[in-house]
Amino acid sequence: MRFTTIVFLALTLLGGNASAQQKEAAIAKTTISLGTATPGGGFPLYGDAFAKVMNDADTSLVITTRNTKGSNENIPLLEKGELDLGLVAGEPAYQAFMGLDRPPTRVKILTAIYSSPGLFVVRADSPDRTIRDLVGQTVVFGAKGSGLPIMSRYMLDGLGLKQDEDFKAVYLDRAGDGPAMVLDGRAAALWGAGVGWPGFEALAKSPTGARFIAPSADEIAQVLAKHSFLKRLTVPAGSYPNQSEPINSIGSWSFVLVREDLPEDVAYRLAKTLHGAEVTLCKTLAQACETTAVNTVAAAPRLDLIHPGVMKYLREIGVAK
Repeated sequence: MRFTTIVFLALTLLGGNASAQQKEAAIAKTTISLGTATPGGGFPLYGDAFAKVMNDADTSLVITTRNTKGSNENIPLLEKGELDLGLVAGEPAYQAFMGLDRPPTRVKILTAIYSSPGLFVVRADSPDRTIRDLVGQTVVFGAKGSGLPIMSRYMLDGLGLKQDEDFKAVYLDRAGDGPAMVLDGRAAALWGAGVGWPGFEALAKSPTGARFIAPSADEIAQVLAKHSFLKRLTVPAGSYPNQSEPINSIGSWSFVLVREDLPEDVAYRLAKTLHGAEVTLCKTLAQACETTAVNTVAAAPRLDLIHPGVMKYLREIGVAK
């Protein structure tokens, strides 16, 4: 849905004798569509917080969220102009930017949103403690069209494992269905990523409790030796109930991407509004504390992948050259 401009005209009252305030100039509202993912995942949670904070910070903006199948659907919708903004995980974004198994995309980055260290979660009473313990078992790798299964595929490939051969891989229609499968024993583990991820929250707060499984230090080095675009990332201690120690893993940064032909002045305005409201967004959603101008510059594979309107703002505030 391309953004539209809706003009609200001041009413003329009392036969043309309205006050100056009643004869204010027309106020233009810019409506922006934002694609998220299936209900129950991290992207809808983030998208709702993003839209609310942005709309409150600039009342001439109307950002509307739309549930989609996730990263792999959001990119083509942006390319076709059917979305203005889309949440996209780091791995599918990287594949699209680099033209891996497809022509290079021309969509651009609005902002990095948060880092996504990948983890498996099992019930606290599970005997499984390493990734190789999960081999041969049923593992929920995320929603169809989501970026999560792509991240896990890269990680497992780096360990010499095949996701669809070495595991009984399950892909969901709805991200929110995963925790119940682990809790009732239909699956041994659930794959997810990041801080505040709803699937992890659900399992960690359940009566059974949860335990996280991440690659070891040697496994992290092994994966990065093969897939260097992935990054060393950490889930801080206390991110989830009963998680007393930080968890080191690997993963990537997720992004808000924009359609290539979004006008430069609109992209500039979005960036200025967003980064002017960083503190409010952080207070609204913990994982959104990483949505900063500095992180956008650091996380972008190349600066030319950031929308020109956004780059104009980033240069103005001195975080990009």
